[in-house]
Amino acid sequence: MHRFYIPSISGDTCKLSEEESKHCIRVLRLAQNDTVEITDGKGNRFNALIEDAHPKACVLRITEHRKEDAPSWELLIAIAPTKNIARMEWLVEKLTEIGFTKLIPIECHTSERTVLKTERLKKIAIEAMKQSGRVYLPEIEELTSFEDLINKSNLFKGAKFIPHCNNSDRRTLSSMYKRGENALLLIGPEGDFTKEEIQLALENGFIPLNLNEHTLRTETAALVAAIAVKTLNS
Repeated sequence: MHRFYIPSISGDTCKLSEEESKHCIRVLRLAQNDTVEITDGKGNRFNALIEDAHPKACVLRITEHRKEDAPSWELLIAIAPTKNIARMEWLVEKLTEIGFTKLIPIECHTSERTVLKTERLKKIAIEAMKQSGRVYLPEIEELTSFEDLINKSNLFKGAKFIPHCNNSDRRTLSSMYKRGENALLLIGPEGDFTKEEIQLALENGFIPLNLNEHTLRTETAALVAAIAVKTLNS
């Protein structure tokens, strides 16, 4: 069944955006009385019939509604965006497919990218949510500084981790993470965090991690860490 996204749904009828309407009617060639699935990205899944197959404002009538419980834990990933934006887009797609709560782009001392347009990343997350059949849309925040992220992290209720490549004492995620905990993961740029950034994170309750015996790319490290947390909660 074809899936669509409508951020706010109330009542028995709803309308697809112009972009979604065009895709539904012109590209997929769906017609009146065809059945589709829609979600608001907040855990709600709806079955609906196409009532008005308008290519700019397709109207749907809801026939069934199911609410799915959100995970009892949250996974937040704070990451320095890669210079090649395609790698960040790939990461957002894959993280959305496996499931996570929030992406927080951060600017570090050795960051390769200091400007980030998040609108495209949000669209990629929406498409990945629809493709994978998920009904919770991850939040993608605007770029923030490493220092601001650390300051805000003191309000975070859960385990905080900073994987890095420094040869200092580091633990494994499986030994430090407890099933069901909220998790905040800091992922550094290709040049890694500076010693000063690592020290600041440690002083604010972050646990140093070693994700792999080999050096991982930024987006690989983020995906490996996210999969590990998901697996530990399985």
